[in-house]
Amino acid sequence: KTPGRGPWGGHPSWHSSPPRAGWQMPEWDMEMLISGLSSRAACWLSQAPCCVAQGERDAGKGLEMRKLVLSGFLASEEIYINQLEALLLPMKPLKATATTSQPVLTLQQIETIFYKIQDIYEIHKEFYDSLCPKVQQWDSNVTMGHLFQKLASQLGVYKAFVDNYKIALETAEKCSQSNYQFQKISEVSRAGRWVAADASSLPTALLYKPIDRVTRSTLVLHDLLKHTPADHPDYPLLQDALRISQNFLSSINEDIDPRRTAVTTPKGETRQLVKDGFLVELSEGSRKLRHVFLFTDVLLCAKLKKTAVGKHQQYDCKWYVPLADLVFPSPEESEHCPQVHVIPDHELEDMKMKISAIKSEVQKEKANKGQSRAIERLKKKMFENEFWLLLNSPAIPFRIHNRNGKSYLFLLSSDYERSEWREAIQKLQKKGKFGAFVLSSVELQVLTGSCFKLRTVHNIPVTSNKDDDESPGLYGFLHVIVHSAKGFKQSANLYCTLEVDSFGYFVSKAKTRVFRDTTEPQWNEEFEIELEGSQSLRILCYEKCYDKTKLNKDNNEIVDKIMGKGQIQLDPQAVQTKNWHMDVIEMNGIKVEFSMKFTSRDMSLKRTPSKKQTGVFGVKISVVTKRERSKVPYIVRQCIEEVEKRGIEEVGIYRISGVATDIQALKAVFDANNKDILVMLSDMDINAIAGTLKLYFRELPEPLLTDRLYPAFMEGIALSDPAAKENCMMHLLRSLPDPNLITFLFLLEHLKRVAEKEPINKMSLHNLATVFGPTLLRPSEGESKGHLTLASDIWSHDVMAQVQVLLYYLQHPPISFTELKRNTLYFSTDV
Repeated sequence: KTPGRGPWGGHPSWHSSPPRAGWQMPEWDMEMLISGLSSRAACWLSQAPCCVAQGERDAGKGLEMRKLVLSGFLASEEIYINQLEALLLPMKPLKATATTSQPVLTLQQIETIFYKIQDIYEIHKEFYDSLCPKVQQWDSNVTMGHLFQKLASQLGVYKAFVDNYKIALETAEKCSQSNYQFQKISEVSRAGRWVAADASSLPTALLYKPIDRVTRSTLVLHDLLKHTPADHPDYPLLQDALRISQNFLSSINEDIDPRRTAVTTPKGETRQLVKDGFLVELSEGSRKLRHVFLFTDVLLCAKLKKTAVGKHQQYDCKWYVPLADLVFPSPEESEHCPQVHVIPDHELEDMKMKISAIKSEVQKEKANKGQSRAIERLKKKMFENEFWLLLNSPAIPFRIHNRNGKSYLFLLSSDYERSEWREAIQKLQKKGKFGAFVLSSVELQVLTGSCFKLRTVHNIPVTSNKDDDESPGLYGFLHVIVHSAKGFKQSANLYCTLEVDSFGYFVSKAKTRVFRDTTEPQWNEEFEIELEGSQSLRILCYEKCYDKTKLNKDNNEIVDKIMGKGQIQLDPQAVQTKNWHMDVIEMNGIKVEFSMKFTSRDMSLKRTPSKKQTGVFGVKISVVTKRERSKVPYIVRQCIEEVEKRGIEEVGIYRISGVATDIQALKAVFDANNKDILVMLSDMDINAIAGTLKLYFRELPEPLLTDRLYPAFMEGIALSDPAAKENCMMHLLRSLPDPNLITFLFLLEHLKRVAEKEPINKMSLHNLATVFGPTLLRPSEGESKGHLTLASDIWSHDVMAQVQVLLYYLQHPPISFTELKRNTLYFSTDV
């Protein structure tokens, strides 16, 4: 060990020994520990003479820095392996006695206390043995990214280790108190190596040493990437390893958050906070935002309120249910809930646009160094709008029931949250340590008072709560390939859904096909997901339920079983490259393999004319209709006919992404005018057909409503007088070339028919306008330069207006081509 740098992150009191078992980490969490390590690593690097500056200027010295970073890491890896050996040392004599007539511990106790340490040791020994010769025989072409990638891919062992930590601690403490021999064996130490001074501190060491190790290797990956050229073969492998490591650390921070300290009730029981967060409760017919706290024996629902002074806050308990009394009614058993007032989608979309418009104003004020008072006023308005959206968006019911009578209903935005809360509660109930109880007013006051100090979620999840330097998220298109999954114990009908966050809540964006009767589904399906300031991607794996009797009475939908779920952060630095990045999400023992890449909004806005005029994609609509001798392009007619035949009742039609490879296959067939088009269409997933239609309009060399008329459409939709607006908007349609106008009216009537099925397909006129508006109106690249604002401002004034233009025509009574043209005589054709 280097002087002053212990395995405990450099804290001076930890150099000689780690914290003991009853010790509670102070009011900082693992993230602060990580940031502390980062700053020390940065400090160490800055002391290396001119390392960083010269490394950036000189590729040769950058590669030399790689060697320096690796050498330091290799030395610490050796220390870590020695520590793991020392931690394993007591296990051998304990196992030797386990089969004798006088065992010190049972085999089960040994397995619990030393769970996964042997595996972790073997992983790091193999890594060290592979890396060491590469560093010792160093040259500029050496590659070792695959070693770090393999190491990162095995982090699931650490997750299993962390999950077992509490029971390992409890087992060791019990054994230490009741077994003097175990106490003596655990004191064994080898020269130069620290081992737990007593058994009760042993598991604490086991927890923090490995976690600290993952943190250290994550920092090293940061440093290696800094000094690895982007074209080096190691670069993408190191990026993958870093992303996997970061995702792992963020997932375990929640599990081992040290702020979840114990609260002792007046009766002397130990109660710990396990989970908390803001949820929307349906109470007395209206939606209320609550802060819900899950303790080891009770679920408490509270309202955050300000005291008279206004500066101090405290929680007011609305209700609580002891976990011993809490039950989940199954969907089919659930009594019919009171009618939930669902806010129409178009109101939610309108609110998103308002929020984005305010964000644009805030950015402009900052850029022009506007008055802080004006900025604060805008931010207050943005918070009010975002709070409204947060309260009114959730629609997925989560019901809990007190076996003594009352039911409570929360509304969530995602199945992910519902599953998380349900799993956390059921996990505690299985331990079954606590019985039913009633809290006295004093006990309830103590418990509610502790909530403010213990809470791990401090702010209402709206973007206006963010600091200015926080990432605004990604705007553009995320391309995701869901490859395969492993780890299922028995055959099932399996599929995955993809969700991304948008305006503070999560939205389902894509769904794979159901892979039937398998333990190893191979989907290999690609999706294009539009991002609206997104920072996270979620993958949920389901078992499909075909039993029509299993209906959820809250929303009349069949409930499929969640087999696993996982979430990763969308790091702008890691994602924004042209290359695909493969990753693995671990979920309840299931591994889902996927790849992703990102296209920024400014790149995705380009309309690129096709170089081949023989096809239909990227070719002017007038050229296609003339060649086909048709009024509406064949591709538009066939896709619409197929959607109306078997997709008009599909939930999220035109919003849910189709599989990208299917869309590309259809594109190729239409471009080649293949005879098998109709057969292929009848076999193809309906979302892929809907996606092909959208892609056709998106790839037109100029928008369907033309570049020439675009400014006039923008001015027309802004008119206040209804009569003037009507005259202008109809006149603009008359001004379109005939193929464009006939195709537009054909599409318009189709979208109206889709919206008629809104109760089933959940696609309102406003939803459809949001999907198709920018596609039909967005100017081509040459024309768009004057119209585009920041790439991050997806709901810019222009985009909002594009949606409003299409919505105007969708809400208008039927428009006849013949009637329009007949009225042409009464109007000037100049625009």
